[in-house]
Amino acid sequence: MTPSAVLRRIVSSPLVWLAAGAIAIGGAYALITSPTPVVGALGIVALPLIGSLVGLLLYRLVMHRMAGRPTPELTRTRSLFETLYGIEVGLVFVAVSVATISLLGGYTFEWASADVLSVIATVVAVNIGAAVIEELIFRGLALQALEKLGGSWVALAATSLLFGLLHLANPGATLWSACAIALEAGVLLGSAFLWRRSLWFAIGLHFAWNTAEGLLGIPISGHAYSGLFTVTTHGSPLLTGGAFGLEASIVPVVVSLLLSVTMLVLAHRRGNLVPFARVGRRATAHAVAGN
Repeated sequence: MTPSAVLRRIVSSPLVWLAAGAIAIGGAYALITSPTPVVGALGIVALPLIGSLVGLLLYRLVMHRMAGRPTPELTRTRSLFETLYGIEVGLVFVAVSVATISLLGGYTFEWASADVLSVIATVVAVNIGAAVIEELIFRGLALQALEKLGGSWVALAATSLLFGLLHLANPGATLWSACAIALEAGVLLGSAFLWRRSLWFAIGLHFAWNTAEGLLGIPISGHAYSGLFTVTTHGSPLLTGGAFGLEASIVPVVVSLLLSVTMLVLAHRRGNLVPFARVGRRATAHAVAGN
């Protein structure tokens, strides 16, 4: 085997393009959106959008040049439909969760005295950036790379666990909040991708989830935003999520698991789940072909 062939095999390894893509996309976004004294209100809105576009371009570049594959998960043909569908599911998820907690006496809301347009623009822009970059890295790179190595179930479990653990760094995080994030966000968003095989759908769901919380004034995974409302919590943090926000409540965990099971059943019916045995057969066939 020639040195160039060896290098090509290394570069095309799932763990290599996963690491390279995550560093490139995450690093570029952090650099573009890093706060500076000259960034005003317009910059707060514009920079996350610019960072998202750069992230999408880098993702396509990594997949084409390193992984050596097209990116049907970012097809433009159904991008609008899948994004809007994801937003619809995300809004229903948050609405059911918040309504349930409110009916149980956990949340009360009051209108906040604020610049409505400024609040909406900021919350929307920031959460577009968060949804795009996190989905590109976790469901686009990590889930698909690990799926090649161990199948869909291994990839879903690993990315969900990692997603929860990384949120331990958030303000007010606890072991419970990390477990809740792993179950409700990691499993739900991973199941959403496996069902639709569309990053646009996962991005739409993620965006709607975070944006709805932000506009309602509920902390997003420990990060408080100035929303259109001020929320007051009552009772057990297990019901309300406490200072960490909705994600640490038992209610969305239950709702998300119901949604996830439904999505995984639909993904199975579509033939979208890659079993471990099939991964093993592909690897064996590849080795035989190489000899």
